[in-house]
Amino acid sequence: MQESTLTQIPNGHNPYQRIKDLWKKHGELIAALTGGGLTLVAYLLGLMNVSYNWVLYPAAYLIGGYFKTRQGISDTIRTRQLNVELLMITAAIGAACINHWLEGAILIFIFALSGALETYSTAKSTNALSALMNLQPEVARLVANGNETMVSVTKIQPSDIVLIKPGERIPADGVIINGETTVNEATMTGESVPVYKKSGEKLMAGTMNLDGSVYARVTQRNSDSLFSKILELVQSAQKEKAPTQLFIDRFEKTYVKIVLITTAFMLFAPHFLFGWSWSETIYRAMVLLVVASPCALVASTTPAVLSAVAYGARRGILIKGGIHLEQLAMIKVIAFDKTGTITKGTPEVTRFINMSDKDDLLFLNHIAAIENQSSHPLGKAIVAYAEKASNDMTLPPVESIKVQPGYGVAGRVDNVDYKIGKTEMMDPVAMQQFNDANQSFGSDASETLVYIASGEKVIGAFALKDQIRDSAVAAIKSLKSYGIKTVMITGDNERTAAAVQKESGVSSYIANCLPENKAIEIKRLNKNYGHVAMCGDGINDTPALAQASVGLAMGAGNDAALETADIILMKNDLTKIADAVHLSRKMSRIVKTNIFFAMAMIAFLIAVNFLQFLTMPFGVVGHEGSTILVILNGLRLLRG
Repeated sequence: MQESTLTQIPNGHNPYQRIKDLWKKHGELIAALTGGGLTLVAYLLGLMNVSYNWVLYPAAYLIGGYFKTRQGISDTIRTRQLNVELLMITAAIGAACINHWLEGAILIFIFALSGALETYSTAKSTNALSALMNLQPEVARLVANGNETMVSVTKIQPSDIVLIKPGERIPADGVIINGETTVNEATMTGESVPVYKKSGEKLMAGTMNLDGSVYARVTQRNSDSLFSKILELVQSAQKEKAPTQLFIDRFEKTYVKIVLITTAFMLFAPHFLFGWSWSETIYRAMVLLVVASPCALVASTTPAVLSAVAYGARRGILIKGGIHLEQLAMIKVIAFDKTGTITKGTPEVTRFINMSDKDDLLFLNHIAAIENQSSHPLGKAIVAYAEKASNDMTLPPVESIKVQPGYGVAGRVDNVDYKIGKTEMMDPVAMQQFNDANQSFGSDASETLVYIASGEKVIGAFALKDQIRDSAVAAIKSLKSYGIKTVMITGDNERTAAAVQKESGVSSYIANCLPENKAIEIKRLNKNYGHVAMCGDGINDTPALAQASVGLAMGAGNDAALETADIILMKNDLTKIADAVHLSRKMSRIVKTNIFFAMAMIAFLIAVNFLQFLTMPFGVVGHEGSTILVILNGLRLLRG
């Protein structure tokens, strides 16, 4: 097959572009450090009694305060609200007006440095999510009529055939039709161990093909792939603010006005009320303007929330916004859908009885040949069981196939007639004889039974069961350790629901629940417990997911469920719910600690200033130092 190559046209060397890119990426930090350097030089020249050293201070003000001043003015014009940036610039100018140039320059330097650090922390958290964008391949090897052509991934259509070579990212969701390989799916599932893939298995866009060339049939357009949907969710998650963050944003606007009014009062009142000198009165007012600014309070939430969301994404927990993570920390109950959530959603054969005159492999071969003509999930499970029992099984031809919807299927193999299905499809007398001979066969209420009859006798049976997910028991146990009650919602009868409860360990269950009633049950749980989460995977779960305080969806679930849910478990691993709860509670603790620390520091500095113990330099260091500390504390969540 002809192989195409892409040739990249080298860009001309442009030193100005490199400088422009450097300034765009690091300009705020460069300006802050330059302002700090000018302040240090001016201070040292002053110690050496060098004339006109003060000229460097205005330069430090202009350079160091450029970004924050521009941000403060633009935000004020856009929102018509005063902000922290203008408050700090006003404080620095006020310090200069009373001939405290050094203190004002130090204030601008630390304020600009903490602003640059916050910008970096936000970018670091955001980039941990947005780095997914770089994992999307731009081109694909389209194979058509025996020719291979490089095309844009946007032009790939369902049913197209693409070739994926070792070291290339998979361009679109598809199914392998030829070849085998191992795939690193960490970008989608959070699981770092490569997964072996062979013909007939699914591939996900954005994952990495490691060591084999495979041909795959595209199943979805690039824009409809799960990877593309994740990118959309990432973008929305970056924009959505947590309730605490929204409160602080609203509080900041009022608080800034209060500080400015109080400062204006402080410019005159202490002189007349306490007999302070005018220089002392004005100095204390300027110190108040510095230490009362809510910089640390404003920075107490954003870095922590973005860091937590970024960490979750790396672990296969896609959180659509900080608001949902904050809500998860308050959850008292988590309700689970049964089929496809607590269970795998596909039945498997657990037991098999053969009472015919044929050996097990031949008997299974005949039954599988008939069930292979059916599309029923139970039939597929029986075929899979037979294939597993005999790896090289070749199915014989089948005659006289007749499907009885809702009951079973009949057919002839090697001149033997078989009926496969429910009890109602069997002769009552033959059924009674079989039950008498196998009294313990139907004892498990969670199993579905399929019987096989030939002639006038029931000669065999399969017991099938929708297996509990391996992660379900561990997840429910972990949630209980966090004090969270678990509830299973299912349309199954009481006996089946009780059997699944016993096996999975859920605290309680709601049986015989129709899909349209799931949202009603969630509403009732919300009323009783205050905060309830719902975990599901199907379109019938979407009303309940929307009704819950937090909706969680399995990554392999229905598109509607993925759109409705607030948090998506990319690997269908229920233990990730406990991880998300742990992350949410840790984030909540860090945010509360930051807020308490910021407010306590502001109150302490204001009190010490009013007692005339606090100088401007120490006020600057205490205030801006607390801002840097809360930012660094929030960034701890990048490590989980």
